[in-house]
Amino acid sequence: MDNLITPRTALSDVKSVSGKHKLIEVPLNGKINLRGNPENAAFIKGVESALGLTLPPAANTTTNSAGLHIFWLGPDEWLIHLPLQAVEEKINALRDALENQHVAITEISDYFSVLELSGPQSREIIASASPFDTRPQHFKAGQCTQTRFGHASILLWPLDDTPAFGLQIRWSYAQYVHAYLTESIHNAEALKQLL
Repeated sequence: MDNLITPRTALSDVKSVSGKHKLIEVPLNGKINLRGNPENAAFIKGVESALGLTLPPAANTTTNSAGLHIFWLGPDEWLIHLPLQAVEEKINALRDALENQHVAITEISDYFSVLELSGPQSREIIASASPFDTRPQHFKAGQCTQTRFGHASILLWPLDDTPAFGLQIRWSYAQYVHAYLTESIHNAEALKQLL
């Protein structure tokens, strides 16, 4: 008898959107919230030794490599996305590397859902409910922002230089944002056919 537990998310039972535009939920990944003093060289060096990746150098930027993605959230706060099976190892590595420093290391893997939206009108679809300017001259790969989508707070980032975005949403708003994006996709595609 197989006793393995399949990780579930707020959108496990919600169908992805496919076609000219795609809206998928990323399988549950690990998430670690990290707080510390970026002016402390020992903190910066400790994080780099534990993760093998430097913290994003500036506000609203990201760094990523080898399955880890670090998002700048504030002057002393970062979010780390990583494979779920690596969370415990990386938390232990951070604790060891940052021992005796004033830091906070918190696992939040089950607090957020992550969606990926792609397709030619992705920027317009995001703009249907967000005030943030996603035009490529203002929002490029390697950047991120915390903004609103409808009534939900989201973390938004370009996936690459094509019109594709990652969105992180609290689980309690995941179905709302997914439904809103799905309707916006259908509206954008219907409008395009009329023009």
